[in-house]
Amino acid sequence: MVVHPLASSGVVGTAGRVADPRDGAVPAAGLRLGGRPLPVLGTARVYICGITPYDVTHLGHAATFVWADVLATVLGTVGVDVLTCRNVTDVDDVLTRAAIARGRHYDEFALSQEYLFEQDMQALRVHRPALAPRARHHVPHVRQLAAALLRAGAAYERDGTVYFRGGDVPGRVGLTRAEARELSDRYGDDPGDPRREDPFDVPVWLPSGELDPAWPSPWGWGRPGWHAECAAMAVAALGASVDVLVGGLDLTFPHHAYQSAMVEAATGVVPFARRDMHVGTVGLGGAKMAKSTGNLVLIADLLATRPPAAIRLMTLDRPWARSWDFTADLLDGAAAALDRLYAAAARPARSPSGRDGVLEALLDDLDVPRARAVAEEEGGDAARLFIRLLALN
Repeated sequence: MVVHPLASSGVVGTAGRVADPRDGAVPAAGLRLGGRPLPVLGTARVYICGITPYDVTHLGHAATFVWADVLATVLGTVGVDVLTCRNVTDVDDVLTRAAIARGRHYDEFALSQEYLFEQDMQALRVHRPALAPRARHHVPHVRQLAAALLRAGAAYERDGTVYFRGGDVPGRVGLTRAEARELSDRYGDDPGDPRREDPFDVPVWLPSGELDPAWPSPWGWGRPGWHAECAAMAVAALGASVDVLVGGLDLTFPHHAYQSAMVEAATGVVPFARRDMHVGTVGLGGAKMAKSTGNLVLIADLLATRPPAAIRLMTLDRPWARSWDFTADLLDGAAAALDRLYAAAARPARSPSGRDGVLEALLDDLDVPRARAVAEEEGGDAARLFIRLLALN
């Protein structure tokens, strides 16, 4: 590991104080994310909302993980230690049903699907996260979360289900109750459950049927609720708050909103995430990609026709929060841009400031289009830095 002089023993005597172009420059202080400054001191804790491993990886999923990968790389480049955590939701009713349909045990089936996912991520050059918690290993932490919420008066128990009081959660993300009701129905949160004091109360713990995985608890044999799993895994792995919560824009509500609300109610630490990075959704033919509808572009299929670098550049060459539709023309355009970048990297640099221009653009809300324009124009070191930071080589 290369140690920057500022991180080593101080120099005694003026003769040893040799000028260093990095002296006085603290690029990490210039990070902006979500349109606002996000200075990071020491370690950046990045929680990436991961997969429910019941089917193959599609482009919509991959976009979130590629963007998280670039965020971590840029932070690391400016001297920040990055602790990444990407969860695996391997306790989920959709997963259980998929496993039963295939005649397999839910956890064994989840592991096989997780393996395929990791193969796709490796092919796309997405770095493995430092931490990869699985929901079935964190059931004790979900019980602790439920108990903390009950003690704080932020939850109540009915017939073996522990409900989180979530009546104010839609307002936290700027939704009317009608808008939130539609989204809750879409994601299976069952706001019509008559045992709920408010339609937007959601399960932290719920009873398990004969075919559901089950664990003992003070409220009977059961399993974690969806939002509670992520809340418990995040706190267990990274503590009561994180610097960046990364996930798909489509999960802003209900999932991320409830996850954050549960952690804040249980710990008293506000906000749970200093910044949310909700990556834009990817569509096909005007409709969002989703496993439930089969409207998918599979990563494995794309990798069979194009190099990983072209797929990554296509995914990244826009603002991270912007939703977009996949077309073959976009992939062709990314391949052509990649050729231009390689050519730029092979020629002499126009000016010594090109590298700084690339890094400044990426620190400014991960502005990949601006960074790419600088790299193509300046060439040399600037283009090579852009290619390295985006893992396009």
